[in-house]
Amino acid sequence: MSFTTTVKNEICKIESKKIENITELSAIIRNIGIIDSDIKVQTENAAVARRIYTLLKDTFNISPKIVVRRGYNFNKNYIYIIIIDSKVDNIIENLELKNIVPKEYLYSDDDLIRAYFRGLFLSVGSINDPKKSRYHLEFMVSSKTYATFVSELLNKFDLNSKVLKRENRYMVYVKEAEKIGDFLRLIQAMNALFYFEDIRIYRDHKNMTNRLNNCEQANVDKIIDSANKQIKDIEKIESINALDLLDDKTKEAAIYRKKYPEVSLAELGEIISIETGNKITKSGLYHRFKKIKDMADRIKE
Repeated sequence: MSFTTTVKNEICKIESKKIENITELSAIIRNIGIIDSDIKVQTENAAVARRIYTLLKDTFNISPKIVVRRGYNFNKNYIYIIIIDSKVDNIIENLELKNIVPKEYLYSDDDLIRAYFRGLFLSVGSINDPKKSRYHLEFMVSSKTYATFVSELLNKFDLNSKVLKRENRYMVYVKEAEKIGDFLRLIQAMNALFYFEDIRIYRDHKNMTNRLNNCEQANVDKIIDSANKQIKDIEKIESINALDLLDDKTKEAAIYRKKYPEVSLAELGEIISIETGNKITKSGLYHRFKKIKDMADRIKE
């Protein structure tokens, strides 16, 4: 079962008020309803079909017909078709289906907007499983005007949605994991939200660990590279037997670098301080190795 189906099945169980039912139905039928002398609504999700039937029955006191068919193109899934052939004009008027964008009374407060989002998701929404792929929430709608309306409605809750044209349709999408979690919270899909957040926290922690490991490895590589350059400078000086020309402290640094070729300057300073009893800082060692480099450069020239 896909994560989208899991979310839809969960929100199909939410109890709502009559005015919220109207708002939810408006979003559903606007997006997947075919209006003629009757209204047909088609879905492959049995829970969504039951939800639509129940909302219509409770809200308009009608009993729509339900037709079940096999999917096309060898699709093993069933297709559920809800047929409304009574009170059609009344339903069209109450659900504000004549206009591309519904009137504001259908989404005039936060509870109604949540209901509209539920209907929108049940009809044309999908969301990637965070365990298997990148974070992505989308709604595929038929017109640019309606897509802009949906995007603006989502962005009232700071979801950072965007609109993208896809052939002859428009996709409204959200990419940020935190914002997708906020959407699940808005439509009250709490079990799906807990699953999503658990995966998000795990992935964020894993990514942080990888970044820290990469950073640590980069630091180790940098330390080894720097130490190798210092050793080459020392060997250049030794090649002409000039190590004794260095002052005692600089010569001491050269000897200890060759003895401990893989430690950082700070660690080398600690080692020298402990073994000789003469405290030396990282900065002090840096200046000693600069003297060594200057002499090696002169030898090369």
